[in-house]
Amino acid sequence: QISEDGREQPVDQQRSPLFDLVPGFVHLPSARQLTVQMMQNPQILAALQERLDGLVGSPSGYMESLPKVVKRRVNALKNLQVKCAHIEAKFYEEVHELERKYAALYQPLFDKRSDIVKAAYEPTEEECEWKADEEEELTVSKQEEMKEKAKVEEEKKDEEKEDPKGIPEFWLTVFKNVDLLSDMLQEHDEPILKHLQDIKVKFSDPGQPMSFSLEFYFEPNEFFTNTLLTKTYKMRSEPDENDPFSFDGPEIMGCTGCTIDWTKGKNITLKTIKKKQKHKGRGTVRTVTKTVPNDSFFNFFTPPDVPESGDLDEDSEAVLAADFEIGHFIRERIVPRAVLYFTGEAIEDDDDDEGEEEGEEENDPDYDPKVGRRAYC
Repeated sequence: QISEDGREQPVDQQRSPLFDLVPGFVHLPSARQLTVQMMQNPQILAALQERLDGLVGSPSGYMESLPKVVKRRVNALKNLQVKCAHIEAKFYEEVHELERKYAALYQPLFDKRSDIVKAAYEPTEEECEWKADEEEELTVSKQEEMKEKAKVEEEKKDEEKEDPKGIPEFWLTVFKNVDLLSDMLQEHDEPILKHLQDIKVKFSDPGQPMSFSLEFYFEPNEFFTNTLLTKTYKMRSEPDENDPFSFDGPEIMGCTGCTIDWTKGKNITLKTIKKKQKHKGRGTVRTVTKTVPNDSFFNFFTPPDVPESGDLDEDSEAVLAADFEIGHFIRERIVPRAVLYFTGEAIEDDDDDEGEEEGEEENDPDYDPKVGRRAYC
């Protein structure tokens, strides 16, 4: 409807005042008003969102509308894609071979790191010199002042106690600095981890199924007789025949731990609880002692068994998913860069990387935070 001044009136203003004179007339809201009311109703919004979620990833009908001859050609492309997935699997197998090769080159350096940590080797003055970044460098006078102060404090400490050997609590500090690992630690784990001297990664031999082992070396201690605890992860680098397009690099398929030979009374993975029980017939009460699992980092060495069928309950699946993430992180980040996690420098780098990744994900229109990722292992 056009007003006298030539402007179009909004729909909700076009009602004639005559309608107000009609008995029993109910004015119906406009489409715009209905939309506003609906969008303010949380139940309607939830139902709408659920409907939209159901449409994500659903076929558009385009493929079904294609001529049969075009569909045949698309199938040919899919067969090519399967062949690509198999080539990609071979690529990752060769990457694994390269990792094995370079692990042998890194190992002498890691062995020297271990010797310094456990005081089997004292580095020379030259090896101990470290050039700081320009922004970290201080004026000459300030450096001299700090050196003098440090010398006085060092002499005072020498009088009070002997010099510490190696780098005390090196690996315990690394674990406590990393959220993923510190979440596993309990207070009763710390005295044991003070005896951890080294962690090594060992790859499967050439020609053997793809796997890697984490080796934890301990000095003799009062808690268990083992000097070596191991955790082995089995991997697969081949497309699933039933779902070849889901292949995105090697997957961890399972893991095995080891038996810890605990000293009597020192097994921190178990705890004793006392429970009162009432006899149904006589009504007497007795105290029963039970041994139950206890939270501990050392449960890491007794993961749930994966049945051949691969079927697991939700709790076991959650435990294994966390276990795989931890094993991968120790192998990829902790062992190669241990000193930087000890000082905290690697943690700052990780935080920066996470910030960049989050930014990229937010800017990615196809990113879905509910969809997990498979990391290369």
